[in-house]
Amino acid sequence: MIPRLAGCTVAAALALSTASWAQDIRIGIPTAQSSAAGVADHQDWLNGAMMAIEEINAAGGVDGRMLAAEVVDIDLLSPEGTVGAFQALDAREVHAIASAFVLIPQPAMDAAAASGVPYMHGNTQISSTRLVEENPERYRNIFMIDPDETFYGSGFIQYLDRLVETGQWEPANNRVHIVQEQIAYTQVISEAAQRAIADSGGTWELARVTDIQFPVQDWTPVINALKAEGAGVIFVSHWVAAELAAFAQQFAFDPTPDSLVYLQYGPSQPEFLDLARGAGEDMIWGTVLGTPRTEEGRAFREAYMAEHGDNMGEVYTASAYDTVMMLAEVWKSTPPEEFDAVGDAIRALRYEGISGTYTFDRPQQRPLSYPWETDELSEGMPHLVYQVQDNTHTIILPESLAESSYQTPHWAE
Repeated sequence: MIPRLAGCTVAAALALSTASWAQDIRIGIPTAQSSAAGVADHQDWLNGAMMAIEEINAAGGVDGRMLAAEVVDIDLLSPEGTVGAFQALDAREVHAIASAFVLIPQPAMDAAAASGVPYMHGNTQISSTRLVEENPERYRNIFMIDPDETFYGSGFIQYLDRLVETGQWEPANNRVHIVQEQIAYTQVISEAAQRAIADSGGTWELARVTDIQFPVQDWTPVINALKAEGAGVIFVSHWVAAELAAFAQQFAFDPTPDSLVYLQYGPSQPEFLDLARGAGEDMIWGTVLGTPRTEEGRAFREAYMAEHGDNMGEVYTASAYDTVMMLAEVWKSTPPEEFDAVGDAIRALRYEGISGTYTFDRPQQRPLSYPWETDELSEGMPHLVYQVQDNTHTIILPESLAESSYQTPHWAE
């Protein structure tokens, strides 16, 4: 005899569950949970994506169909772990993949391309967009939601010009000391900065390049090299928040007195301020994909912090929310099961999100960078530069979105 459950047989309950699952629109979210890197950013992304899913479902879904998140663990440090996560999502028959980033792009892209599933990601790697540009048919349904990492290097050097021109900062000297980690992402950023320095016509000069290797156990040799060089700008091309917090603590104990310190991206991760314990004060960092303090940006921050706490990641929270909203917008007029039609609709999309304006109608299938590729804020993704002021991430550039001016670091006063 088949046992009964809440007025129906187990078999009928399973049939109803299967029918409901078949009607759901499933979004695959590969999320680093046990990886040695990327966990904080990926949790930010998952949180932001779930906020969008819950909001859409509360409003009735997409044409009456509910959105469902399919979350799998991903090891970002190995191609096998990356491919395994994407294959697991394919087995769950997802209608799209929304990913914060992977560190090794091509295996993930090839895994998605095998099924043609629309794959939207924040890899922030020029290697990803070059693959799309060079293989438009194979990677037709793969889209990067932000400008590439080269702008971290070239854009920052140009932002130094802005700080000088506006009288916010008078450099002690024109030399830039770059500290670079040994993965492709940070190397590309460093190389872009070096090209921009070389192209500055003598305005800026490369002082020295110091290599580091993840994981950084002790910053003392780096601090000693920085002090010996005495460059007016210290550019740390590294992205791991915990290690940058350790750098900040050691630098605060023995600073290079006249240097502006730029930590590239890692302070965006919420643990930076907690781990730095005040040592990050006055340091600056940037992101090509952030949360501007527009009316919409402030409202999102308030909603996010009400649910997840005050220390919000600045990058992958709002962008994940935007990505799910973009997919829902496309699915309103295009069946989620028709992958190529969805890809065509994404290419034709212009979406004004919290993080900026997303467009994908170019060979790289990524948005434009403001102010480097478009001088219209409404047409691109703003490259934001923050300074830690009163233990808070405060936008200082571009001027059109600034909350405050650059303040002289306490170690230089």
